[in-house]
Amino acid sequence: QVQLVESGGGLVQPGGSLTLSCAASGISIRFNAMAWYRQAPGKERDLVAGITGGGSTNYADSVKGRFSISRDNAKNRLYLQMNSLKPEDTALYYCKLPSLNYWGQGTQVTVSS
Repeated sequence: QVQLVESGGGLVQPGGSLTLSCAASGISIRFNAMAWYRQAPGKERDLVAGITGGGSTNYADSVKGRFSISRDNAKNRLYLQMNSLKPEDTALYYCKLPSLNYWGQGTQVTVSS
């Protein structure tokens, strides 16, 4: 059974940093494309960052230069390093395995002073 479990969310002040982690089980993420999405209250779920099986990355314009997606194949984990956080980054962040349309349960990120 494939499971994706996010962690690392929390409350952070504007300008701060957080690192989200997505632990995968039941499948190796090594050669799979993976992605992070986020959903703010009352808004649609949007793509934040993606990484292909080969390691190419892409980012939403709103997070370019501030967020970085990476993977640790040995640990079977996906990461999202978030720097220079803004209040508009507040959302529930989800890990996704697009090939099988699997989602994690989400981790809340709140950016507020």
